[in-house]
Amino acid sequence: MTIRENTEGEYSGIEHEIGHGVVQSIKLITEPASRRIAKYAFQYAKDNNRRTVRAVHKAKIMRLSDGLFLQCCREAAEKNTDIKYQEMYLDTVCLNLVQDPTKFDVLVMPNLYGDILSDLCAGLIGGLGLTPSGNIGKDGAVFESVHGTAPDIAGQDKANPTALLLSAVMMLRYMHLEDYASKIEKACMDVIREGKVRTADLGGKATCSQFTDEICGKVA
Repeated sequence: MTIRENTEGEYSGIEHEIGHGVVQSIKLITEPASRRIAKYAFQYAKDNNRRTVRAVHKAKIMRLSDGLFLQCCREAAEKNTDIKYQEMYLDTVCLNLVQDPTKFDVLVMPNLYGDILSDLCAGLIGGLGLTPSGNIGKDGAVFESVHGTAPDIAGQDKANPTALLLSAVMMLRYMHLEDYASKIEKACMDVIREGKVRTADLGGKATCSQFTDEICGKVA
């Protein structure tokens, strides 16, 4: 599970030209946002029977920004001693994920690192068409496929609906509707596992509608 701070970091949009051919981009890391995401990561681990939270960083280079993020993660770890806490460099995480993703449990990180790692993880499980996501705030949440809307294949009945379905599963769990979430998730996983009806990105020949109908038929 990749948990990413999603409001600041390099994506804060603070950029300016400091001279001809020289552009500066500001990486913004704040204590409130870092504490919030660190707290969420440990709470997620507890709520989902996860054992380890790893903070992903480059604090050896970005000592102040990533250093502040790590400090907030360490403070959260001190309040959640039942969850194992580790820290790991971003490049090492990328290497080890490709070699053996089963070594990892919950990863928490600043914005840009999460953008990169979430796509890497998607590649490990079959592509962006399988990967759900949620943008979870203090008082509300939005759930969507990691890849967005895929406008290049709109209206062609080609899209793999799994990412969207699993995003809905995440939404249902957020709403504490576990029974409904589990039924949809199991139906989706069963269809993929059987391999008889799959979309093209999964090596099959089924349309989006056919794949969806097969899943709906298994929802009991």
